[in-house]
Amino acid sequence: MAPKVYIDGHVGTTGLRIREWLGDRKDLELLTVADERRKDPAAREDAVARADVAVLCLPDDASRDAARWAEAAGTPVVDASTAHRVAEGWVYGLPELQPGQRDAIAGATRVTNPGCWAQAFILLVRPQVDAGLLSPDAPLRCHGISGYTGGGRGMIERWEDPAQGLVGLPYPAPYAFERVHKHVPEMTAYGRIRREPQFLPSVGAFRCGMRVTLPIHAAELAGTPARALWEALRERYAGEPFVRVAPFDDRPVPGEQGLDPRACNDTNRIELHVLPHPSGHAALVAVLDNLGKGACGNAIQSVNLLLGLPEGAGLPV
Repeated sequence: MAPKVYIDGHVGTTGLRIREWLGDRKDLELLTVADERRKDPAAREDAVARADVAVLCLPDDASRDAARWAEAAGTPVVDASTAHRVAEGWVYGLPELQPGQRDAIAGATRVTNPGCWAQAFILLVRPQVDAGLLSPDAPLRCHGISGYTGGGRGMIERWEDPAQGLVGLPYPAPYAFERVHKHVPEMTAYGRIRREPQFLPSVGAFRCGMRVTLPIHAAELAGTPARALWEALRERYAGEPFVRVAPFDDRPVPGEQGLDPRACNDTNRIELHVLPHPSGHAALVAVLDNLGKGACGNAIQSVNLLLGLPEGAGLPV
């Protein structure tokens, strides 16, 4: 019999994409709860108990409840909320994080799915820290632009409402400058840095896509050439099916459309770039689909690993 997967919260933005990408799979079975009972705790708890893996696409408090049901039933769980990102006893569900992470996910019962912003930041920073090219105490800055689907249903409705005047907005709209963004704790923990990064995110007038940029000052590199940063990425992600390290160019000229945040849309691919500067500075840049590799596709990687299936099954590259 095919293993059973239950998506708790399948009508939300993340759950819908996961369900879409799993829908045609013949190697697993999607469990469902009737629409009229999809908010019924008893029906949801029963589905979690019957599943071989449960995927939680819920607000944080609801995810904590469902995680307790899964633990009681012995059901492995992949939690897409922020509730357990840095919680003790949970495995961070980023297979490319470090050697051995896939085995850790495959052998886990509680997996927490990375945030989209955090995943891009970590994949850029962690190899540099591990290689000694960036100090864990470096004061890092991170700028980003994301499609408005990254903010969930409320943000989608606001951006697509003509009365709000956001349709076709000709500039990115900054947000979360007044608070510590919910992805910062995992950026710090899994980026293996000791200082909280200064994170300045923004939203663009497009549904999906994401570009994350880390400007690195020459003083923080202490003479290390930008090419060494690129080599650290190339070595870490050699052979990774979903991580593409773009070729290095001593004099990059990306052009107006060269770093389009939508370039990886509808795929599970993330592209990493290192852009050198004549003054010795460098910029680390990641491009991904915030609902692809950034959330839904990455969760499916973990589901596949937990079920002993090929990690890339059902995922568009």
